Formats: sequence, C-alpha cells, structure tokens
Amino acid sequence: MKATAAIVAASAMLGAGAGVGAYVAIDGDPAPAAAAAPAATAPAATPVADEGAGAAAVYERVAASVVEVTTAGTSADSFGPYGGGRPVEGVGSGFVYDADGHVVTNQHVVDGADRVTVTYADGTERSAEVVGTDPSTDLAVLKVDDPPASARPLQLADPSSIEVGEPVIAIGSPYGLEGTLTAGIVSALDRDITAPNGRTITGVIQTDAAINHGNSGGPLLDAEGRVIGVNAQIESETGGSVGIGFAIPSGTVRSVASQLVDGEQVRHPYLGVEIADVSAAGAAALGAPRQGAVALVGVVEDSPAGRAGLKAATGSETRNGEEIPSGGDLVTAVGGEPVTSAQDLQAAIAATKPGDKVALTVYRDGQRRTVTVTVGTQPS
Repeated sequence: MKATAAIVAASAMLGAGAGVGAYVAIDGDPAPAAAAAPAATAPAATPVADEGAGAAAVYERVAASVVEVTTAGTSADSFGPYGGGRPVEGVGSGFVYDADGHVVTNQHVVDGADRVTVTYADGTERSAEVVGTDPSTDLAVLKVDDPPASARPLQLADPSSIEVGEPVIAIGSPYGLEGTLTAGIVSALDRDITAPNGRTITGVIQTDAAINHGNSGGPLLDAEGRVIGVNAQIESETGGSVGIGFAIPSGTVRSVASQLVDGEQVRHPYLGVEIADVSAAGAAALGAPRQGAVALVGVVEDSPAGRAGLKAATGSETRNGEEIPSGGDLVTAVGGEPVTSAQDLQAAIAATKPGDKVALTVYRDGQRRTVTVTVGTQPS
C-alpha cells in the first residue's frame, strides 16, 4: 500500500509520488520533491496570433507582453562579521494579465522580495507592487503603474482545448536572457507537482520546450498565442532543462489571478483525508466494484471528512501480493462519477468550492453507502 501523501488536504492539496530526479523551482531554488482550481472570469483580451501561426509569428505578436521580473531582498542567514542577512537578487518572468497593469508570475519568484522590478520588452522598467500571492498554486499578481502601451494583455486559453502533442512555445528570461523563445509540444496533461508550501498542484501541463532558471512565471503559449500555462518547474537531475518542464494550467491561473486582483484571499477546497490507490482486484477483495477505488488511510478529526463520518483504514491485508488498506472507507465515486485513483479524487474535489456539498459513494465492510460532505477551506 502506498498513500499518495502525508498531507491531510484532499483536493488540489493532496500529493502524489515523486518521479526520477527532483522537481525544482526554475528560478534556481529547489522546490520540495514532487508529489499536486476553480473557475472565474478572466480579463477580456483578444487572441494575439492567427490560427496556425508559426512560432516566429506568435513571438512577434506576444513578446511585448512578456516581462522580466527582478527581485531584491535580504536572506535570513547570518552574513559577515557583524551578522545580519546577505543581499540577494533573483530573476524570473511574467506576462501582462490585464489593461490595468497587472502582471502574473510565480509566487516563488517574489517570495521574500523587498523590491520587485518589471522590465518590458522595449526596455521600460517599472517598480511593481505585489498585489497578492498564493503559495498553494505558486502564483502571484503584481501591479505596475504606467506600463508601456505595447504591453497588451495575453489571452488565457480554455484548458479543455489543450491536447497532448500540440505545439507550444515558452517565452521568458532563462538565466537573465530576456525575451528568449523555446519551442516544443505538450508532452502530457494532468500531472501533479508540489507547490512551495508543500501542497499539490493538479492538472499541470508537461512540456518538452526548454525551460530553465529564470523562466519561472513566464507563459507557455499555444499556436494561437494564448497562454495555456505558467512555467513553474522542471524535473532534472542536473538543475538544467532535460526536456521535462511543468506549467500551471490556464484554468488555475484564471481562477487564482482573478481573486488576487480583486484583493481576495484564495480559498482552496479541503476534505481532510490521506488517500491511497487500490487496484481493481484489491477493491473487489474488499467488496467494492471491480474498477479500482481510493482508500482513506487517514481522516483528520474535526475536518469536513471527519464531521461527515468518513472512516480511515484501521489496518491492512495482503491479497495477491498487494497490500490493501482495510477496515475503513473505499471511495468509488464523487457526485455519481466514478473515481478509480487518487488523482481522480483529487481532480473531483479540486473542481469544487468551499461550501459545496458533494456526495461520495463509499464501501465500508463490503456495504455501499452515500456520504454527503460539505467541502471546507484548506487550512493555511
């Protein structure tokens, strides 16, 4: 048996297993080993490239809307004979979100910064205010006064339109080389990565477009110049790009950025459970449908799951070489839709909002029941 996380949030905040190497935040600081957002309205914007336009045409149209984000601050460690922190600087990327001067970037790019500067493609520099950040999705919104007129808002793509194999380009400032374009394809969808605060970001886009330190916060764009994601991490044993990069999906960007722009605190759905995959054979052995299930291996007391009466496994048993959690609830559906893996359950809860009521189909001691849970807000 392998629980997908020791984190007690089930939603976009329940983790998954790490792969080979380590996911690293691409501004140069490593993120935790990889393990895992609702909808709102995005600012109005028009597509910036014609359908079927090549990378060069897309770049020509969008480059003015991609910015370099530089930060200055002081480290917390002691420095020099008189103590105190040492000056630190960082570089990342971002893009113009709306006509009011808002810029989207990664939370880890501006984390701990005392000063933030945005540099546009035409060389214009502006001081930026950090409007808000969300460590659980590694997103941040900046505000710049008097941006250049050439910096138009980029359009966010409909996440349902993104397909594996479609061409994409990334634009940013890898190693401080502003305005760098790299190209590739969407390698996979619905990956999970670990956010700076240890939560899990779901629905992540994997790409083979070269992404390196400094690309953090920059856009990953489709062939029409629409933002399909915000470049955030890579998987690498060397710290450099090996063709496995990850971008936070446009649906998450749309939801989180709109809340931050409105001055709201971003609220994430929360159940309060630890979960583990159970195979079809394992589910059948415990009296559930032979389709696979999700075992509850931990339930937080006084969480939404705990208040609804959901029960965690009390032990385990081995069937056909598989160690199966036993004595607790197996979740087989959410809102009538089957879930056969921890990722399915994460995605289903991530699509809800705090306060929503969801019906979980569970099997306990071979008996089917429906448990209604009121989704909570992820603790900070």
